[in-house]
Amino acid sequence: MPLLLLTGIAALWGLDRTFPPPLAAAREVSVVVLDHEQRLLRPFTIRAGRWRLPVDVKDVDPRFISMLLAYEDRRFYTHFGVDPLALLRAAGQWLGNGRIISGGSTLTMQLARLIEPGGGRSLIVKARQILRALQIEARLDKNEILRLYLTLAPYGGNLEGVRAASLAYFGKEPARLDVAEAALLTALPQSPEARRPDKNPKAARAARGRVLARMAALGVIPARDARSAKAASLPRQRLNMPSLAAHLARRIKREAPKAKRHVLNIDAALQAALERIAQRWARQLGPRISAAILVAEHASGRVLARIGAADFSDPERAGYVDMTRAMRSPGSALKPLIYGMGFEAGLAHPETLIDDAPLDFGGYAPRNFDLTYHGPLSVRKALERSLNVPAVSMLDAVGPARFLARFDQARIKIALPRDKAPSVAIALGGLGISLEGLVQIYGALARGGRALALQDQALENTARRKSGEGRLLEKLASWYVSDILSGTAPPHHALKGKLAYKTGTSYGYRDAWSVGYDGRYVIGVWVGRPDGAPVPGLTGRKAAAPILFESFARLAGSSYAPLPIAPEGALITANAQLPPTLRRFRHGRHTEPALLKTASRQLDIVYPPDRARVDLGLATPENSVPLILKINGGTPPYSWFANGIFIARVAHRRVLNWWHDSRGFSSLTVTDAKGNSDTVSLLLE
Repeated sequence: MPLLLLTGIAALWGLDRTFPPPLAAAREVSVVVLDHEQRLLRPFTIRAGRWRLPVDVKDVDPRFISMLLAYEDRRFYTHFGVDPLALLRAAGQWLGNGRIISGGSTLTMQLARLIEPGGGRSLIVKARQILRALQIEARLDKNEILRLYLTLAPYGGNLEGVRAASLAYFGKEPARLDVAEAALLTALPQSPEARRPDKNPKAARAARGRVLARMAALGVIPARDARSAKAASLPRQRLNMPSLAAHLARRIKREAPKAKRHVLNIDAALQAALERIAQRWARQLGPRISAAILVAEHASGRVLARIGAADFSDPERAGYVDMTRAMRSPGSALKPLIYGMGFEAGLAHPETLIDDAPLDFGGYAPRNFDLTYHGPLSVRKALERSLNVPAVSMLDAVGPARFLARFDQARIKIALPRDKAPSVAIALGGLGISLEGLVQIYGALARGGRALALQDQALENTARRKSGEGRLLEKLASWYVSDILSGTAPPHHALKGKLAYKTGTSYGYRDAWSVGYDGRYVIGVWVGRPDGAPVPGLTGRKAAAPILFESFARLAGSSYAPLPIAPEGALITANAQLPPTLRRFRHGRHTEPALLKTASRQLDIVYPPDRARVDLGLATPENSVPLILKINGGTPPYSWFANGIFIARVAHRRVLNWWHDSRGFSSLTVTDAKGNSDTVSLLLE
C-alpha cells in the first residue's frame, strides 16, 4: 500500500512537471512609460493587440478587492485552489435544475481558465481547471494569484485587467475607484461583452445593481452607499488610453524593446498642460502648422516636458513627426553663441561699438530683416535687436570653423549643407539644428557655459552624464550674453523677474523659434510646418515667443528664478571707460566695394523669392493670411501689380501685405519712381 501511494504521488509529480500551467504567457503585459513620480504617460498594447497593463494588489482600491473577493471567492485566502463548499453548492444546483447554474469556481480556477481559455463549461473542462488551480496554488502565493487575476480578467473589447478597464471606462487609475465604479468592475468579467457599459448600458446597470445589493447584504458596504452607487451614471463611451509624451515614449520603447517599464524625468501634469498650450496655439496660427516645446532643468539636464508636435494624432499637421529632434534652420537663434565667442576671444564687450552698415563677405552681402541699417551701435543693442550684419561680422572675426568646433565639443548635433565649406552664412541660419540642440546651447549659457546633456530617462548611465561636463563657453562670456538677453523686452503679460531669451526666424518664414531661461529652467519652442513649407508672416517674436512665456508661466509659478550674479572679472561700465581696444569692434577681412553701395539703390523683390510655392491657407478662406511682400532699393513711391493689374501704391514703405483670394500661379511686379521694376512668379495655395 505505501508503495502504491508513493507510486501515485510520483506519477502526479511527473505529470505536474511534464504539463505545467502556462504561466509564462500570462505574465506578458503591456509596456508602460511612466513619469518621474511613476504616473502613467503612455502604455502600449501587447502583441495580440490587447491592453494588459501591469498592476499590483496594493495599487487597487481596497474596496474593490473586498467586493471582488466577497462576490467571487469569499474563502480565497483559506482554500488550496478549490473550494469544496462552493463545488458542492454548484453540484446541488446542477442536480436540481439539470444544468449548470453556477460553476463554483474560485479565483484560482478562473485564473486557470484565463491562462488556458476555451472548452466551454463541461465537467471535463471544469476538472481540468481544478487540476490547473492546484498546480497554480503549488507554485504561487495568494497575492501573486490575485495579482495575475487582476491583470488578466476580461472587461470587454481588447481590455484585460482592472487597470486597463479603469483607465478606459473612468479615465483614472484603479487606486481611486468609488463604490459605483468598483461594483461595475466586479460585475463585468463574468460577461464582459454582454455587460459593456458603452455597448449595453441596461445590462451593465442591472449587473452592477446585483453586485451592490449583495455587497450591502453581506455588510461589505453600507446600505446607503449601495443606494447612492446604484443611482450613479454609467460611462457612455470608452476613453483613449493616456498618450502623453507620445514621441518620446515611442522612441524609448524602440531603443529598449525588451524592457517592460520605462521611467522618464517627464512631469505628467506639466507635459499635459504644455501639450494643450501647443495644440491651442497651433490651431490659432493656422492649418498644417505644428509646434514643439522642450523643457529642461538646466542644473541637472532633466527633461521635464517634451512636446514633439501640436497633436500627435493629427495627420494634417504631420503630428507623427517629432519636431524636437528635426533638423531645421535656426535663423537668428545662434547669434548669442557667436557674440559669446567674441567676448571670450577678447574681440568685444557688450558695450563695444560695432557697425551696422552694408558689407560684403566674399560675395555674401547680408541684410537686416527690416532692410535698413543702423550705423554704429553697441554689441548689446545689436544682439537685442537681432541685427544681421554685426552678427556676421563678428562670426567672420571668430572664424566659422572655430564656431562649428564648439558644437562638437559640447556634443550638439548640427547638419551642414553638402559639399560646402563652412561660411559666415551660418550666422543667419545656414545650418541645421534641432530644438534639442538649441535648448542645449541656451541651457549651457544658463549654467555658466558648461555643456548640457539632456536626460530623458530617470536612470541614465554614467557615460551619458559625463558627456555634459565639457564647456561651450567661458563663464564670463556666458554671463555677458545672459545679461544682454535678459534685457530684451518681454511681452506685457510676462512674470516678475528677468528671463533671458532670444527669438529666431528662418529664411522664408519656415521656422519660428524662441528659447529662454531663468535661474532654474530652460525652455525651447519651435513653430512652423513639419514639411518645411513657408508660412508668410510667421516669426519667432509673434508665433514662438508667446508660447515660451506662457510655458514659463505654467512652470515657474509667480516669478522667474533669479539669474546668476556677475562673476568675478565682469567689466560693468560704459563704452567710454572700456580699454581702447574694446571701445570699437574693427575687423578688416570684409570689404565694402562701390558695387555694393550702388547696388543698394537697385529695385529687388527680396520676399517672396521667384518661383516660390507659398501656403496662404487659401484652401480654407476663413483661415487665410496675407502675402507679405518685401523690396529693397529703388526710389519711392512704389507701384504694385498682380498679373498686370494695379493693386497698390506705397509712398515710402518697402513692405506690403497683399490679400489674395484664389489659389494658383500669380505674377507680381513692382515699379519705382524712376521706372525700375522687378517681377516674381509664385504658386499660391
